[in-house]
Amino acid sequence: MKRIMIGLACSVVLMTGCMVQSRPGGGVEIIPILPAVVEVDVDSHYEQGGYHYYYDNDMWYYASTRGGQRHELPRSHWPREVHRHGWNR
Repeated sequence: MKRIMIGLACSVVLMTGCMVQSRPGGGVEIIPILPAVVEVDVDSHYEQGGYHYYYDNDMWYYASTRGGQRHELPRSHWPREVHRHGWNR
């Protein structure tokens, strides 16, 4: 019983930095929170932890592959600042 409680407590602590999304075929995927400052490329794309993030019209989206289906990223996972790599500021 003690092991279960310790495992549950550790899971809660680890999950606060991630988002859990259910998959269409069953199961879940864990999407990491973006860092406080993100530098997107000219396509407004950013890659981290095996996920692809897109910044479009002041909204963030993520996908498991660069050309995959995009899902809206919750605001709690957004960075505070966005910089554009190679763009004139």
